[in-house]
Amino acid sequence: MKFKRITVDPEVCSGKPCIRGLRFPVSRILGLLSAGETKESILKAYPYLEAEDINEALGYAACLADEEIMEFA
Repeated sequence: MKFKRITVDPEVCSGKPCIRGLRFPVSRILGLLSAGETKESILKAYPYLEAEDINEALGYAACLADEEIMEFA
């Protein structure tokens, strides 16, 4: 799966996956959503983000979850 809105650059956020080269890690979007924030509230708080950025962050997380094997207690 290709992600057009997620970039990885060693010079930006220590190489963490970010949204469109911005210093906004994908993990921050996922953390906000898991904390109960809505897409609308995130877009209002961060006007430089777009709805597609959030959708792609979710798709990226789903792709990683599908590939990773983790053991839970």
